[in-house]
Amino acid sequence: MADLPPLMRDQRKVDADQLQLLAVFHFAFAALAILGLGFLALHYGLMHSVMSNPEAWKAPKGGAPAPAEVMRIFKWFYVICGTLIITGGVVNLLSGLFIRKRKYRTFSIAVACLNCIQIPFGTMLGVFTLVVLLRDSVHELYEA
Repeated sequence: MADLPPLMRDQRKVDADQLQLLAVFHFAFAALAILGLGFLALHYGLMHSVMSNPEAWKAPKGGAPAPAEVMRIFKWFYVICGTLIITGGVVNLLSGLFIRKRKYRTFSIAVACLNCIQIPFGTMLGVFTLVVLLRDSVHELYEA
């Protein structure tokens, strides 16, 4: 069998395709943040309806806190989680826009590092973003 010469691939084309995919995935991850915000609102509604139930207002057994006190604590939980979800969605949206325009590579790398905390989809997106953005050929694309 004759040895065929290796196929030459254009690294610039591969990088451009992968950067386009990364931008789309960052947009999709920002959309998942909106979905997560909806889930948080649904959870708040469920907890609020449970805590405002008159049956829950009967004397707590064993010194447990009253439902109103529990709900006050949960409100802070919802505010903090909502803020984190909105912030994560906004920075992923910005990162997708910046990747598409080939600007602010360091910002996208920082967002990728933060995405790695969000298991499992954020971890995959963060690792793939780091692999692509830390490539020398992509660094040259951003400098051009």
